[in-house]
Amino acid sequence: MADCCDYTVWIVRSRKTSLKKSRNRQPERGAGALQAISTPWNLKKTSGLQVLQLAPFTRLPWLVHGFSTRLGGASTLDGRKVLNLSFLDWDTKESVLENRRRLQAAVGAKDFKLVALKQIHSALIVPFGAAPANPCSGDGLLTKEPGLLLGARTADCVPILLVHPNERAVAAIHAGWRGTLARIVQKAVGRMHYEYDCKPVDLLAAIGPSIGPCCYEVGAEFVTKFTAQFADAEEYFDEARTGDEPNPLQWLNMRPPGHQPPPKNVHLDLWKANRSQLIAAGVKAKNIYSSELCTACRTDLFFSYRKEGPVSGRMLSVIGVREYMELGSRSRD
Repeated sequence: MADCCDYTVWIVRSRKTSLKKSRNRQPERGAGALQAISTPWNLKKTSGLQVLQLAPFTRLPWLVHGFSTRLGGASTLDGRKVLNLSFLDWDTKESVLENRRRLQAAVGAKDFKLVALKQIHSALIVPFGAAPANPCSGDGLLTKEPGLLLGARTADCVPILLVHPNERAVAAIHAGWRGTLARIVQKAVGRMHYEYDCKPVDLLAAIGPSIGPCCYEVGAEFVTKFTAQFADAEEYFDEARTGDEPNPLQWLNMRPPGHQPPPKNVHLDLWKANRSQLIAAGVKAKNIYSSELCTACRTDLFFSYRKEGPVSGRMLSVIGVREYMELGSRSRD
């Protein structure tokens, strides 16, 4: 079954936008800019694959994790081999299963049971104590059970991995604009506290590659949607327009009311919105790591539905807990 998509339908070029309304905003990128991968992030290269990993996570010997890229794999797209990790109309089931096998091997989880949800762009969080017998719906997965590999599929939406070092509990979150508006990552932090006694102050969070504020153009009505929910929402946009402002073009063009040009679009920063939610939930700012890699800018490395259209692949962001016996044998080695 093809993935449901939550990326607005038009394909756009990135552009520079006004920063007057956002004093603390991240610098904008230019069209097609190749953002560098910098510390504490790194690309692990193995068997033709490249997997993005976070150093504070790799220092935990009981943890496996990774954000996949498009490189390598058994699928063929536009004459090139790619690592598509979702069952889409243009790909074969055999290729996707092989790609998943390769990714699990690359992150050191070849014997793990992969658990992924039927993503519905919600704030539904599902805890797992074992692999489910039947597919489940939702957009957030939690576990502290060794041997389960949680996965969130994306191609522009924000993948977020959470780790509690003391309780050895993990989460994988899929946050599109709808999930972000519904506070999915904030609810995931609360659910981890409820299920596993994970104190938010000790959590580590990794915000993976997704469409950046440089490229994520949305309708002006999104400002109203977000300002109705978040006190700092104006900081998520390059311009705090609602679409209700008087439009001088109506008079300059001598157009009657109701026939003026549509309101100007704005650019939405989902990285900043989700970071703000994590801090509001009690996660320390210093424990939140954002890759700031834009999928629409870096189609050389990632899939982007917004940039490439429906014939695009999906990445998979994965995280899991090693078996205790395996961990003991690794430490003896």
